[in-house]
Amino acid sequence: MKKSHDGSQPLSEKRFWFERLTKTSLRALHIIGVVGAGGGILLHIDKSQWLTYWVITMSSGLLLMLWEMVRDWRWLIQLKGVLTVAKLALVGLLVPLAHWQVEIIICLIALSVIVSHGPAGLRHYSIVHRKVIHGKKEIKG
Repeated sequence: MKKSHDGSQPLSEKRFWFERLTKTSLRALHIIGVVGAGGGILLHIDKSQWLTYWVITMSSGLLLMLWEMVRDWRWLIQLKGVLTVAKLALVGLLVPLAHWQVEIIICLIALSVIVSHGPAGLRHYSIVHRKVIHGKKEIKG
């Protein structure tokens, strides 16, 4: 038995590996999509050549967000969730601010690195509680 991500309930070995491989596969698809779509936008390549990558990016990203929200709604109030929502807002600006696309893509990549690889104390900081929260035990609700 492996502990769940937040340490609350043990997972069976089979479920642990299923969840781990599924999420890792989604992340890999997401990165492939970001590289294809981001490269197309940064290099000003015709949209028809990178649109499939854009669909992969958005689909996998939304699935990863949903995964986190279902696992624990507190993800939305931790910086990792807040910054992910900010990334979605930036994505929404790519069309109305088309002349800023390169800068927006660079910001999206920088935020992605912070969300994925920043220190746990930063990623798990709750903007509501004004402290780091790692799991359900630390706050009520």
